[in-house]
Amino acid sequence: LLYTIKFEVPAMSHYMNGGSALNGGGVNGGSGGPSFENSSHFPGFGTDAAHHGSEPERWPFMPIVPVISLSTTFKQSNPGEYEKYDYSRAGNPTRTAFEMCVAKMEGAEYGMAASSGLAATSLIINCLKAGDHILCCDDVYGGTNRYFNQVVANFGIEIDMVDPIDLSKFESKIRDNTTLVWLETPTNPMLKICDIKATVDMVNRRFSGKQKPIIVVDNTFATPYFQRPLSLGATIVLSSVTKYINGHTDVCMGVMCTNDKAIADKIQFMQKAVGGVPSPLDCYLALRGARTLHLRMRQHETNSLAVARWLETGEKSDYVLRVYHPGLASHPQHELAKRQMKGFSGMLSFVIKGGKDEASLFLKSLKVFALAESLGGYESLAELPSIMTHATVPAEQRAILGISDSLIRLSVGIEEPEDLIADLAHAFDVVYRKK
Repeated sequence: LLYTIKFEVPAMSHYMNGGSALNGGGVNGGSGGPSFENSSHFPGFGTDAAHHGSEPERWPFMPIVPVISLSTTFKQSNPGEYEKYDYSRAGNPTRTAFEMCVAKMEGAEYGMAASSGLAATSLIINCLKAGDHILCCDDVYGGTNRYFNQVVANFGIEIDMVDPIDLSKFESKIRDNTTLVWLETPTNPMLKICDIKATVDMVNRRFSGKQKPIIVVDNTFATPYFQRPLSLGATIVLSSVTKYINGHTDVCMGVMCTNDKAIADKIQFMQKAVGGVPSPLDCYLALRGARTLHLRMRQHETNSLAVARWLETGEKSDYVLRVYHPGLASHPQHELAKRQMKGFSGMLSFVIKGGKDEASLFLKSLKVFALAESLGGYESLAELPSIMTHATVPAEQRAILGISDSLIRLSVGIEEPEDLIADLAHAFDVVYRKK
């Protein structure tokens, strides 16, 4: 650690409620942990993550680890005749291995990788046309908000951003020309839970007998280990691979998965026609990270719940006005989260007592948590969304959403939870005792 920890914290069992899901405690068992409607994780998830797409039989020389194919082009037997690949923008053996693995984890038939989460978003948007309408949830990744409102809106596509929690209000913004419904759940950074199935049912009812809109769910915060939107009726599930799926803060990528062949064909065409595809080396690294997703998410879940409970009820809770974590009983969509998800990731937000000055000093005083944007890596990160990840969201919209200068977002990593809590306690002491 960057300083000697001398802060006393209560026994971790007080906040972890018996430990992780692996030993019957934490979120899926033990004293005080939330009881999930579907308590077991998706069968075979870890085995699929470790092996699918990486089978040695896929190559004639039977490698245990998939090859990194750096070739940009491939020999053809006759003009226009080739085995599987012709040019690496359209497809690459290493990329295929990664796409197969993530598709399997999402319960999908088709997976399509992109060079970033926003590149994946743009490939989907390229399937639309001028005059179309996007209905989007109001609390989304700041880059998605910026892209939709400052780029996509300039090309004749109309966009409404509405609170998805009020489904009747959300439905009221549906139009005859709505071709895309965009959900993000849990949302970033307010951790709201969108009811995927209820939204899908509403859209299907409104467009009964008509061409239905594409329903996209950004699954970045939840990951396929905890939530499978396709099984709830979504058309496409999208993730920023940069975050949990890769998990090591060294790759920038995105991925889309679907069971709709026509949609997959369109996106695969866009990969070739528009670009925005990842390099073979990035695909190799992301595949290596994906193999341990299930192991990492268990620790992220355990740690984030310990931190959230400490922030809400611990000895420094007087300095915390509110904690946003769907695993807490105080979360307004806690029961929905337990029905829709199989656990929680390392993401949480909280409102610190005071304003921008207190929040900034708190963040600068952290030693184990790094003050940085992004999330989902093995390491713990902390940030101030109002002037970092969501700075481009208009101030009036941030005020409506609750993204104030006092809202701090944490990406809780896989370090020892007692060290994370001690670090937070130290930062609170700096702000409120040693100004």
